[in-house]
Amino acid sequence: MLYSFSKFLYQDEDQAVNSLLDRLYWPDGLSEKVRRDAAALVDKVRSDKSGGGQLEKFLQEFSLNTDEGLAMMCLAEALLRIPDAPTANELIKDKLVAANWLQKQGSGSKDWVAKAAGLGMALSRKTLDSSLSKIGQPIIREAMIRAMQMMGKQFVLGTSIEDAISNAKAATKDGYRMSYDMLGEGARDAATAERYFESYSHAIDTISACNGDDLLANAGISVKLSALHPRYVYSQKERALPPIIEKLKILCAKAVASNMPLTIDAEEVHRLDLSIEVFDALLSDPAFKGWDGLGLAVQAYQKRSIHLIDYIAHKAREAERKVQVRLVKGAYWDTEIKVAQMGGLTEYPVFTRKCNTDVSFLACAQEMLANNDVIYSMFATHNVHTIAAVRNMAKEKGVDYEFQRLHGMGEGVYAHIIGDSDVKVSVYAPVGPHKDLLPYLVRRLLENGANSSFVNKLMDESMGTQDLVKDPVKQVRDYDTHRHSKISLPRDIFGRERLNSLGVDLDDHTEAVRLTDYVRDFDFNMRASSYLAGKALKEVDEQHIGQAFSSARHGFVKWNSTDVEERAKIIERCGDMLEHKMDEFIAILILEAGKTYADAVDEVREAVDFCRYYAHCARKDFAKAGMVMPGYTGESNRLTLHGRGVFVCISPWNFPLAIFTGQIVAALLAGNAVIAKPASQTRYVASYMVDLMLRAGVPKDVLHLLLGNGSYGGKIVADKRVAGVVFTGSTTTAKRIQTALNENNDAIVPFIAETGGQNAMIVDSSALPEQVIDDVVHSAFGSAGQRCSALRVLYVQDDVADGIIQLLEGAIAELKVCDPVDLSADIGYIIDESAKETLDKHIAYIEQHGKLIAKAKLDKNSSDNGRMFAPAAYEIDDVSVLKEEVFGPVLHVVRFKGPELGDMLDQINSTGYGLTFGLHSRIQSRSERVHKVINAGNIYVNRSMTGAIVGVQPFGGMGLSGTGPKAGGPHYLHAFAVEKHVSIDTTASGGNASLVSLDDE
Repeated sequence: MLYSFSKFLYQDEDQAVNSLLDRLYWPDGLSEKVRRDAAALVDKVRSDKSGGGQLEKFLQEFSLNTDEGLAMMCLAEALLRIPDAPTANELIKDKLVAANWLQKQGSGSKDWVAKAAGLGMALSRKTLDSSLSKIGQPIIREAMIRAMQMMGKQFVLGTSIEDAISNAKAATKDGYRMSYDMLGEGARDAATAERYFESYSHAIDTISACNGDDLLANAGISVKLSALHPRYVYSQKERALPPIIEKLKILCAKAVASNMPLTIDAEEVHRLDLSIEVFDALLSDPAFKGWDGLGLAVQAYQKRSIHLIDYIAHKAREAERKVQVRLVKGAYWDTEIKVAQMGGLTEYPVFTRKCNTDVSFLACAQEMLANNDVIYSMFATHNVHTIAAVRNMAKEKGVDYEFQRLHGMGEGVYAHIIGDSDVKVSVYAPVGPHKDLLPYLVRRLLENGANSSFVNKLMDESMGTQDLVKDPVKQVRDYDTHRHSKISLPRDIFGRERLNSLGVDLDDHTEAVRLTDYVRDFDFNMRASSYLAGKALKEVDEQHIGQAFSSARHGFVKWNSTDVEERAKIIERCGDMLEHKMDEFIAILILEAGKTYADAVDEVREAVDFCRYYAHCARKDFAKAGMVMPGYTGESNRLTLHGRGVFVCISPWNFPLAIFTGQIVAALLAGNAVIAKPASQTRYVASYMVDLMLRAGVPKDVLHLLLGNGSYGGKIVADKRVAGVVFTGSTTTAKRIQTALNENNDAIVPFIAETGGQNAMIVDSSALPEQVIDDVVHSAFGSAGQRCSALRVLYVQDDVADGIIQLLEGAIAELKVCDPVDLSADIGYIIDESAKETLDKHIAYIEQHGKLIAKAKLDKNSSDNGRMFAPAAYEIDDVSVLKEEVFGPVLHVVRFKGPELGDMLDQINSTGYGLTFGLHSRIQSRSERVHKVINAGNIYVNRSMTGAIVGVQPFGGMGLSGTGPKAGGPHYLHAFAVEKHVSIDTTASGGNASLVSLDDE
């Protein structure tokens, strides 16, 4: 469904801010009144030295921009979930040695929590560094766990709803109302989603039972929709939204019976449209007519937020309902910035300046208050200026509203206004076990820089009152441009080096429908057969090979002497043309190679990035002037790079566009002619790409495409005119090519190979299980496991293995395996029947040597075509069970005991492969130790192992996994070139003029 407000999702920031300024009624008189009120409130708070609650004082003492603050937060994020003592000890020591706790004993602080923590950390470090460390470790560990539990009480109102209600009595006596938030992470499997639903249901029942208590009456609850279904994303909306709506209706019915407010919480930008679909379904349900407790959280940092307010007001009037709107500034800002950059979007969905968000908050607040007949306004803020502004706006309109603050934050500010007749305040209170909720809340603080929040500035007495109450509207108007000067547009993040490739937002309804319609209407069979039939070289033979080499050798001479600037412009033009034809190439990749939409988009972007990045590298390194070398006076020394001759590029079917393009453009930019041999399974996309290169300006005699099966590849590399070979594929084939080059070529021919790997990931007990599952599923099963970098062996510390394996089982059950033409496909087809047969044989083998964890279900409505394969995970005792790499979506899980970590690293190294390696751990010293020991070309920590980005994460292996240099890296083009050095004695023609001409000092 296309929503009117989402048209503004990627609006130009200048336009978005100017539109807000036009809508916001903010005369000078109001601005000055708000400033005076805010300043008076700041002075009140500072005069009684209250400064807020324990959490605020703690964060002030251990600011997140210090080593001590970060170490304390990292301990809080991980320590309570670690079940085994050795890992807990190592985490504690890791964080203690990272900071100077002797200077952070809270000596200048009146906060006993901060003082105790600082002193405890200092003493703990001293003990750990002493010879008595082993004796003291249990005591220190227990003290640290209790300290983290103490900190948890500052973040979390209660470990259960009963506990939270009991603790809320003190707050409600002060006049606060409660809004309970029942969880942290979203669900990854159906069992967790059901557990969260039951938690919400139980909480509502328990709160309802307390409504006879006047102090606890009118409490509400917040629901996170990603908790109710593990696949709460746009591509899975057809199966996710119906059960979510059904569950919410059950919860709402309970809330209605108790006249309790229920608010749908805000989540990431890409989920807003889904949330509104759910909200609309509830709003229009006649069963809830007359209930004014349905609420929605709106994030002011989104450019479309004010338009969303307009939409909500319109729908509420349509339904003859009044709804609650909680306006927040937004909790995922840094994530949204990164996602937009990684996605190659044209704009950011959020504002890049904080003052822009503040102005958006004021404009949204004004709009909410103006629609008081259908919106009950709730304002979540700790900012004194914002509080003063809302109070003045609401007073002028004479409407009801309330403020909301986070449990543990903003107490000092609201203590001075809670008794005023016009002020109602609710406390947004997280509820749940500390080991589950504390990590979630700490990550929110870390991600959003809690030390830069208003509360911390308020407690910083070095900041003057007037600095604290600056008018954001005036700040915004003072800037020449509303976009932050240090945050480039997503397309410009690489500066002058190159443009970031353009992406497609598959979570945007308009884009998704446009692209899927295009792919479904794309007649691949007709186009491919017609196109390939018209090619001059349909299937190569030895005569064709000879003709291609003769022509290429002739073309090489002129191309190698062509200025690198001209070569770079041609390749950049090729990248631009490819980007322009993105839809067409996406369709071909889906229909010929079995790619999913997301994988196809990524592959086109990677090919574009190769064109632009390698063009940049060539300009820098292949200029005719070359590199001036240092030397003696009277002598000139220059080093230049040149093409080798005819380079053979042999590419695989798993990345038939990106690797194919990257190999070719690298060879061309280095000055070589190219004979390209693509995989036979994906000849159409290769042919189409070569045509595009020729149209971009690559001379026809410089680039030759030879189509054929593997046997023809052997004949091509056996030709004596081969000046170099670049290959991506199996280790076995690489060895055959290496032998052919040695036997048939008089010269020592360079061979650049990227081959497979027995890629492993190690997960210790400090890792976050939900993050592990996200990354494991993506790394092992993404692209149907048909990536060189894909995860093959997962090592899990025995202390947490049961829980992680259980989550993995549930996550695999949620995978959608179907025809990739369907946007909902997580996994498409295996490349061909032969590859599937190989995988089937492995399954038959591994079932005799391992234990099945889970196997995904195949979609019943998809055509099999003999290429559908169910992703699976098996537990095995040892990696030695695996005789060779399994190129597909099969994951092998090995348990290990904590002290055996070193043995596991040796085991991984002993396979001889060295492509990718992953580690999930919160222990930095462990990560650094693993980096040094593991033999892998690409190491990924606390993230997925696939999807290396050109120019950012150069990709390539060692040992059985390749020769290097890394594709997409700064040294790659050098492997395609020869070096020439010219040394000239400049004095030979009559003296050293440069030396003689020097003036006396």
